Amino acid sequence: MSHSTRSRPDGRLILLLGALAACGPLATDMYLPSLPAIAQSFGVTASAAAATLTSFMAGFSIGMLLYGPVSDAYGRRPVLLGGIALFTLASVACWLSFSIGSLTIVRFLQALGAGAASVLARAIARDAHAPSDAAKVLSMVAIVTSVGPLLAPLIGGQLLLIGGWRVVFVALTLFGVVCAVAAWLRVPETWPPEKRESAAVLRSFAAYGRLLRDPLVWGHMLCGGMAFASMFTYISATPFVYIEYFHVSPQHYGLFFGVNVFGIMLGNFLNTRFIGRMGTLRMVSIASMVSVVASFFVTLMCVTGWGGLWSIVTGLFFVVSVVGLLGANCATDLMYRYPQNAGAAAAVFGAAQLGLGALASAVVGWFPGVSPFGMGCTIGVCGALTWVGRRLVVKWHAHPAPGVAAG
Repeated sequence: MSHSTRSRPDGRLILLLGALAACGPLATDMYLPSLPAIAQSFGVTASAAAATLTSFMAGFSIGMLLYGPVSDAYGRRPVLLGGIALFTLASVACWLSFSIGSLTIVRFLQALGAGAASVLARAIARDAHAPSDAAKVLSMVAIVTSVGPLLAPLIGGQLLLIGGWRVVFVALTLFGVVCAVAAWLRVPETWPPEKRESAAVLRSFAAYGRLLRDPLVWGHMLCGGMAFASMFTYISATPFVYIEYFHVSPQHYGLFFGVNVFGIMLGNFLNTRFIGRMGTLRMVSIASMVSVVASFFVTLMCVTGWGGLWSIVTGLFFVVSVVGLLGANCATDLMYRYPQNAGAAAAVFGAAQLGLGALASAVVGWFPGVSPFGMGCTIGVCGALTWVGRRLVVKWHAHPAPGVAAG
């Protein structure tokens, strides 16, 4: 692939980037049906088992912050390959874990590796495609990425029946090996040496300071990040709320989960159809309002108990469906606002998403029991902060980026 010109969307590259970016979602979603079994296996509480999910998100967030600037300085390909190798080795360690503490630690390491694929898939898509195509390409990548999470809980539930929760990590190890081979053979280097020479590591990390002085960056982090936190509250809480409170079987839980992943795919498909006519600002504005209204609806249903399981499932569908659309447009807007630090811009947005998701996961775990109440309260707070982010994006979108030359 030429570094001097940007191509039109490459279907094969989009498929591969989507598969690589699925490392994180698969490592999260495939073992969700196993969380109650993990708690029982180690003789710990539900909140202790859920801490393995929180540690994963924390590692994912930290990894993304590291990979963005390092890839700006040394290129996308070597950093991507190193991250996938770490993901694969840590998956083996998860399989062999002997306590909930060791599992929590190696899940953190697994996430450090998975973060490379997530942040660099966005950066590679931005490098390889013209601005008019980038948001569309990122939505296409997200659609491909969503196929894995759509099937992951179903597969995880069946693996749980076959051989227990450890078999899930055997499957993730094999997936990591396949991803490593595919990336080695097929992912090109998209960040040219002449740009790397002027982007030393320290200056790349210094870009975070410039980014965090920009109110629009904070708007995108809150808007896209808190919507993601709403989704992650759902991911953390529903294995217990659905399976233990509403008595949904672990195998049928995957069907409920798959409906929401289908919603993400639908949202991203709509983004590919309308982004060219509406632009990122209008798409972010509309999608964030859908997220806010749906979040408040879920809170009302969870707190009051009105409508039972199906009212919660319906509200969560709309909460979750716009998350990928918001992520694609928020990330694209930031990467083109900071063209010389696209990796850092993608990383700071991705880290905010994952960090806020980890925080929401921890908060919902503080509520006692397995009732929907804690999930509803946490999603309501996330919805309110999504609205704050939307206000910042609308207000500051037309202002120039502080201290950044046009490029």
